[in-house]
Order: sequence, then C-alpha cells, then structure tokens
Amino acid sequence: MTEEILSVLNGEVFGVWFLIGAALVFWMQAGFAMVETGFTRAKNAGNILMKNLMDFCIGTVVFILIGFSLLLGEDMAGIIGKPGFDIFTDYANFDWSNFVFNLVFCATTATIVSGAMAERTKFISYCVYSGVISAVIYPIEAHWIWGGGWLAQMGFHDFAGSTAVHMVGGLCALAGAKMVGPRIGKYTKEGKPVAIPGHNLPLGALGVFILWFCWFGFNCGSTTAATYNLGDIAMTTNLAAAAATLVTLIVTWVRYGKPDISMTMNGALAGLVAITASCDVVNDYEALFIGAVAGVVVVFAVEFFDKVVKIDDPVGAINVHGVCGALGTLFTGIFGEGCSFITQLIGFVAVAAYTL
Repeated sequence: MTEEILSVLNGEVFGVWFLIGAALVFWMQAGFAMVETGFTRAKNAGNILMKNLMDFCIGTVVFILIGFSLLLGEDMAGIIGKPGFDIFTDYANFDWSNFVFNLVFCATTATIVSGAMAERTKFISYCVYSGVISAVIYPIEAHWIWGGGWLAQMGFHDFAGSTAVHMVGGLCALAGAKMVGPRIGKYTKEGKPVAIPGHNLPLGALGVFILWFCWFGFNCGSTTAATYNLGDIAMTTNLAAAAATLVTLIVTWVRYGKPDISMTMNGALAGLVAITASCDVVNDYEALFIGAVAGVVVVFAVEFFDKVVKIDDPVGAINVHGVCGALGTLFTGIFGEGCSFITQLIGFVAVAAYTL
C-alpha cells in the first residue's frame, strides 16, 4: 500500500513539474523575441514580434491537428507515429501535460528561424513555414528520437533537444536565409560584409537572460521520471553556458582588440545549445569542456557564414543553434556515458538531411 501511495504521489509531483517546465519553455518565446528585436533595426521590430507571436499560435493549432500524433502516436515502422485524433476522441484520458510540454518544444524549434530571416521575409511566407515545421518537419524527426522511432531503437541520445530542436531550427534558418538572400547594404560591391548594428542591445541582453533562465526548465523539465538528479542537470547546463560565455569573451577580445558584446551573448546561448543533448550523461568537467569549445566555435562559425558563404544571419541563429546543436549531438557520442559516437553521427546526418 505504501509503495502504491508513493507511486501516485510521485506521478502527481512529476506532472506538476512537467507543467512548470513547459511554462518556462514557453517563456523562451519572449526571450527569442527580445534577442531578435534587439539585434535588428528598429523599423522591423513590429514584424519580428508578430512572427514570434504567430509561430506559437499557428504551431499550437497545427500541432494539435497533425503534429502531436506524428510525434508520439503508435510507432509505424520506426518512421512516424500513427496519425490519430485521441486529443478529440479520448479527451478525458488524454495525457495533457505531455502534450503541452511537447507543444512548447515544437514552438521553440519554429521560432529559431525568424531571427535568421529577419528584415526581408514576407509575413505570410513566414506563417506558412511555421505551419509546415509544426506539422511535419519537427514531429517526424522528433519521433525518430523521442517517439520510439528508428534512432531511438539504435540508442541515439538527445536528452533535451540539441538535435531535435536546435539543430533542426538552425538548419531551417540556414535554408531560409540562403533563399531570401542578404539584406540590402549587407555586402559591398566587392563582396565584403558590412555590419548592420542592432538597435537595442539592452533588449537583446534581456532576451539572453530570459533564455538562460528558461533553459533550466528546458533541460530539467525534460526528465522522464522524478528520480532524475535535477540538480546535476541544472549544474551541467549552467557550467556549459558560463564556460562558453567566458571563452567567447576572451576570443573576441583577442581577435578584435575589444570584447564583442553581441557575440559574447551569443556565446552563452551556444553553450546552452551544445550541452542540451548530453546534460544528463556528462560530468561537470565534460560540461565545462563542451561549453568552452562551443564558445570558440560560435565565433568562427559567424565569420564563416558571414564572410565565406555570405549568408546574412542578423542574430546568429545558424551558428548558435545549427552549428552548436550539431556540436552537442556529436559530443554526446564522445563524452556521454553509454552513448555511441557512430550512432550520434548517423542521427546527425539523418536529421540534417531530412530537415534540409
């Protein structure tokens, strides 16, 4: 009897924590909105804010109708979940907390893209994209990883979404930014990049702090049982972010002669993205190393896409989420206890290919 009571209490407590985590992940929408608005020009603020608002609203409707069942429905050949409408036909017994948590993850994936395509994307086009990623892009690849699909069966490990959320969002951002081309005035006739400063650094910094705060819900909320060591997950998450921020500060100081504030803020996000896949299976020293490497990589990734590939990404979403998401995916195979590098590599290639 005691065990039964404890089991019920554990389930209830975990359900509450699940929803608290979901609320924190939802608040990341505000963080992304502030970062993207602050890092771009004032004349585009309204457009960016509306896109961040709409991708959650459109995503909610589409995810209810299509996405959720493709993600967590009965597995079909390891590829997709069985489409269904349990949310409508079995309302009383539906797992609502699980739905809400997965919904906010889907919305986070979608909103990453708006910053990379900022200042030159039609609003209606963005709305269509938001519906598509919420319906078939995120749910299907996430089913492979979290819904019992073929990658899960292989042992692929992505605890909270370096691959399924951030890398996918970053790759969609890469495709979108390439398609719409650079902003007018971004490159000279000789092809040299011209800096287009954001209009409000305090707003961008507020967004970074909101995202850092919400990441504790993002990673700690991704537990599948209340027996997880939430403190350990929170610590590895924070250590990676702090290490990445410090390293980015040093690298920009040495490379440019002074610290670069916007790059350093992106360094914090790069560390958070990189640790998200492995935060439950690495120790503190490994988390510090992963964050430090992400802090270096994000600087040179920005330079590569800006100067070599000539893809205009106003907020650095491709570098922070795409590149560092891939980095975190592969580092999980190197440092993650019980994880295979070959499996992580296969997952990276498969998800990247499907997304693109």
